[in-house]
Amino acid sequence: MRIVAFGASTSSTSINKALATYAANQVEGAQVQVLDINDYSVPMFSEDTEKEIGQAEGARAFLADLAEADAIVISFAEHNGSYAAAYKNLFDWASRIDRSIFQNKPVVHLATSPGPGGAQTVLAAATGSAPYFGADVKASVSVPSFYDNFDFETGSISNEEIAQQVKEAVAQLA
Repeated sequence: MRIVAFGASTSSTSINKALATYAANQVEGAQVQVLDINDYSVPMFSEDTEKEIGQAEGARAFLADLAEADAIVISFAEHNGSYAAAYKNLFDWASRIDRSIFQNKPVVHLATSPGPGGAQTVLAAATGSAPYFGADVKASVSVPSFYDNFDFETGSISNEEIAQQVKEAVAQLA
């Protein structure tokens, strides 16, 4: 099984990328490709820009990488209760090329934040809209207080209950 994982964040020290990477690697025998959304450069979306340039190359490359996956793991950063602007912009460009961005693949949605809310607002929004964009969401898990529940030295979740939730979630991708 080939899993594409990414954090919907542009931070070079993204806790969401760390979480997505950890989660995807919990699937035994899976080949995991971790994407960095910084690699998919797109201009700010507008209809005027779309008329001028057509399809943004970064969005086409993003869709091509998703197409090679058997399953997808996404961990959403939450900025003021919503998607990170860079991810939303990439998503908007990609949806203009193919509304079924996730190509009816099995998906696990995750979200985390430094605080106790665990980015639950953006997780709910992403999970609620997922069927409209071709995502077969198998599970969603919010990880609160990331720095209290993740061990960077080992690259793993230190809270056994949360670790089990994540492992059960990604097991549904098989």
